[in-house]
Amino acid sequence: MTGEVPDETVRALEATLFAAEEPMSVEALAGHLGGLENALVRQALDELQGHYSRRGIRLVERGKRWHFETAPDLAHLLRREREQVRRLSRAATEVLAIIAYHEPVSRAEIESIRGVQTAKGTLDVLMEAGWIKLAGRREVPGRPVIYATTPEFLDHFGLSSRRDLPGIDELRAAGLLDPVDEAFEAFQGEEDESDEASGPDGDEETDDFSAEEPA
Repeated sequence: MTGEVPDETVRALEATLFAAEEPMSVEALAGHLGGLENALVRQALDELQGHYSRRGIRLVERGKRWHFETAPDLAHLLRREREQVRRLSRAATEVLAIIAYHEPVSRAEIESIRGVQTAKGTLDVLMEAGWIKLAGRREVPGRPVIYATTPEFLDHFGLSSRRDLPGIDELRAAGLLDPVDEAFEAFQGEEDESDEASGPDGDEETDDFSAEEPA
């Protein structure tokens, strides 16, 4: 659809997003505004996004859902002096990366990629952080639960969609693959030490995730 979007449509969309408690998809916005055409809503969103591109807040899309957020260069003004520091353990970092790049994926598939068993607590930590979710069950014998990332994951890492995930070389250059590389090297070293060792497949690890708050 081409042509100018009615001003009342743009204003209604702006008011809806401003008052929304959570990000909204194009389809949800269209339905909320009386069944507008999706193409018209997208056109209005593009107009609004351009309008706010130089303002103190921005209109952004994360995981096909739209919301307002503080302009990146002004975020420091709104940070609290005391922040909760969340550190993921090596296990949680590996599991999150595997889910992000292979979703939807089951626990058994995660363990197959990592080469070690994954403690349930590791998945619980990522779910409590809001970064992964249950995405149904795999239609195979046993129907295992499968996991996927959430819009909150995309929002936290500043991604519009999973297509924006960095490539392997970028991850390694940023040091984000260090835990995975170290784990693989340690696994290889254990195998070299003893031909009789059963390997790490039977060793369930624990997650040393910690959340620290400055005193």
